[in-house]
Amino acid sequence: MDESILITIKKMLGIAPEDGAFDTDIITHINTVINDLYQLGIGSGSFFIEDGSEEWSDYVEDIERYMAVKDYIYIKTKLIFDPPLSSFLIENLKKRLDELEFRLLVQKDVEIQNGEV
Repeated sequence: MDESILITIKKMLGIAPEDGAFDTDIITHINTVINDLYQLGIGSGSFFIEDGSEEWSDYVEDIERYMAVKDYIYIKTKLIFDPPLSSFLIENLKKRLDELEFRLLVQKDVEIQNGEV
């Protein structure tokens, strides 16, 4: 879990970690998605990335949420930065986003009901 958020998303997008050509764009998109997650009640409103130094453990503390958040940030960033040409693939990614949002919200509701928040 202690890997750079930027490097992870770049790898998932198929961009070599040492290739900095698109870093500004990808960072901007990641921060937009982090803000979207904050509006869903996930994470802190003051968290954002500036470079490759921010790690997943700085943003997501619990392992249960980590994989869903990582997937969510990747898919949304992909749809903004490098959307697939196929409308079928775009729809599949959007469906996955809807499912992840639902699951994250359910998990948040359970935490609230259990007094964990």
